Amino acid sequence: MELRAEPMSIRRRNKRHRSPPEYRPEPKPRALVEPPRPPLELTPLIACSPETDPEVLWHIARESPSLRKWLVANPAASPAMLEYIGQVGGPGVGEALCILLDSLDGRADSAISL
Repeated sequence: MELRAEPMSIRRRNKRHRSPPEYRPEPKPRALVEPPRPPLELTPLIACSPETDPEVLWHIARESPSLRKWLVANPAASPAMLEYIGQVGGPGVGEALCILLDSLDGRADSAISL
């Protein structure tokens, strides 16, 4: 009986089939859409925090009259926002704006006397 040498391509193919495939875990697929953030509870602390996003501050100015007075105390409130709050009003807004303007007058007076 004569032994014939197998062609090289057959040996490679047989060798591939003999060894088990290497284990490569598939990464978990990422969600195509991120879940929404939980609703933000609007509080006086959120309204007067300088780190609060300006979009949230404007939402409070438009939709939460009871929290508008706290926006006056926020150093991040823009002049446009303060003007809007002054025009639409709300509980305690007038008093908050008077306190803010009085404090600014006090600073101006002390700067002039220097």
